[in-house]
Amino acid sequence: MTDDYTAEQIQVLEGLEPVRKRPGMYIGSTDTRGLHECLREIVDNSVDESFAGVANTVWVSLNKDGSATVRDNGRGIPVEKQKKTGVSALELTMTKLHAGGKFGGGAYKVSGGLHGVGASVVNALSSYFRVVVLRDSKAYYQEYKRGIALKPVGEASRKQLDEWGIKLDGAGTITNFIPDKEIFGDVVLENTKVKNLLRDRAYLIAGLTFHFEDLNDGDEATFYFEGGIKSLVAHTNRGRDVLNDVIYFSKNDGAMTAEVALQYSDSFNENVKGFVNGIYTTDGGTHVTGFRIALTRAISDYYKKIQNGGKDEAALTGDDMKEGLTAIVYIKMPSESLQFESQTKAKLNNPEVQGFVSTAVKEGLDQYFEEHPAEARKVVEKITLAARARLAARAAKDAVLRKGALEGATLPGKLADCQSSDASVSELYIVEGDSAGGSAKQGRDRRHQAILPLGGKILNTERAHLDKIVKFEEIKDLIIALGGGIGETLNYDKMRYHRVIIMTDADVDGAHISTLLLTFFYRHMPEIITRGYLYMALPPLFRVQIGKDVNYAYTEEERDMITAKSPGIKAIIQRYKGLGEMNPTQLWETTMNPETRTLKQVTVESMEAAGNMFEMLMGEEVPPRKKYIQTHAKLATLDV
Repeated sequence: MTDDYTAEQIQVLEGLEPVRKRPGMYIGSTDTRGLHECLREIVDNSVDESFAGVANTVWVSLNKDGSATVRDNGRGIPVEKQKKTGVSALELTMTKLHAGGKFGGGAYKVSGGLHGVGASVVNALSSYFRVVVLRDSKAYYQEYKRGIALKPVGEASRKQLDEWGIKLDGAGTITNFIPDKEIFGDVVLENTKVKNLLRDRAYLIAGLTFHFEDLNDGDEATFYFEGGIKSLVAHTNRGRDVLNDVIYFSKNDGAMTAEVALQYSDSFNENVKGFVNGIYTTDGGTHVTGFRIALTRAISDYYKKIQNGGKDEAALTGDDMKEGLTAIVYIKMPSESLQFESQTKAKLNNPEVQGFVSTAVKEGLDQYFEEHPAEARKVVEKITLAARARLAARAAKDAVLRKGALEGATLPGKLADCQSSDASVSELYIVEGDSAGGSAKQGRDRRHQAILPLGGKILNTERAHLDKIVKFEEIKDLIIALGGGIGETLNYDKMRYHRVIIMTDADVDGAHISTLLLTFFYRHMPEIITRGYLYMALPPLFRVQIGKDVNYAYTEEERDMITAKSPGIKAIIQRYKGLGEMNPTQLWETTMNPETRTLKQVTVESMEAAGNMFEMLMGEEVPPRKKYIQTHAKLATLDV
């Protein structure tokens, strides 16, 4: 430690240096989410041209060199020099933080951009970045490397335009960028995620067409929807039995517009998404809060009304309203008024939006319930059933789990707990079978690793209410071991382990057990996943002994590489059919030793896609599951 703290140690990061120094502050992360956030920033610049009423088409392509190209038919970014700085407006926009046309409400009254950092951030995080502007029957361009302009803005030649595949027709902006491998490593833009991004935008913005092409595999798609968010809700609920037509209403106060669409289905799960000026706010915000408050009030009021003064048998809560609900809450407002929690625009913070949305939803639902009593009763029946199940679950939980059990006072007998009481360094291995559980208990590091063996396959929790779930022995033991509770009492801060590791056999039964556990965590303890606590262990498939040397292989390719190193010596290869075939030492060395093991962290990139997958794989409807199996059968690797 040194006492030499002087003015010379104060660093001033110039230009776009802060972005490269701390990219997570601007795009959230440097994994696949952060990379797709970069594309979203560029796409939303084109979407803003549509909001301004000057663009109706956006083209997006994924190219063979790893780059992405986004083009619109808007006005084109201004290229003339700004009087104050003497620098081209294009260069300012692409190389300076907080420079853009979205601050004063002149160029863009409604836009997703807020801080003027989107394009410049993507530029800073790209190994190559090029913008071509079509204006006044001319093509202007500038190229950059990691945010630094290679030369001043100039007029593109016919040869350059041909090389870039650009036709000089109309106006607009064409952006091409190659994500920097120094920042993102080997992460690449994914076809499916890009199409989902464009599809959502097309649903939200009437009259805007998106053309997509992937030059790597020839895939093409066009997205254009007249029905707006009503179509998005209907699309989300495709294949489900719905209780009502899509309910839609809107409200405008001159400065702000709220659009809301919702529908209930027979699903047990909720899917509510909030959007602001075309931006998907993944963490919700005041607009979603306002929606939930009004939804609870409107349905509770209608429930009391149709009881005709009868006894209130079930006090409805906000949680009861969630079951089977699909909803879109979409706000449009002046860009200069927007308040987001961060640059990634994951959460809206404007306090005035909550009351505005709440009023709109209450008025809209009250009117709908009055005009559609039959559908309203179906919705109320669905929600009162959920309320009864919640009350039954509480009673069952109180009966099954003795007071204090959830806080760890009475831990399951089969749990071999760790010595540490510090959750941040404690691990819980959920192990398939008593045999493997015994080996794991002997081979573990007792200081930090706890073992909970499973007797077999657990309950499929996709279509089960909580009262049934807490009565199932294996799940009850798991809930008690984790220590955070379940349902209304769930508190993630009381979790006894910050690393929960599913360890099953590398066979069909093991995969099934893993899927059942993942279903339970995703549906009933989702924050274990979002906090990064859930992992999958990766045990080896082969033990390869060549002479006295023993190696472990986790894939067939790795096995072949090991045997190829000693072609003249016969290899003794053991294929592990299950964890129980390993002795405690082998299990520790291969799967439990933090120095040598391989763990896969469970993450969710799209809540909607993950929810649909669990519903299809684990739900009651057989035809969708059968179709999925038939479609993907050829991709399966069978060990027979």
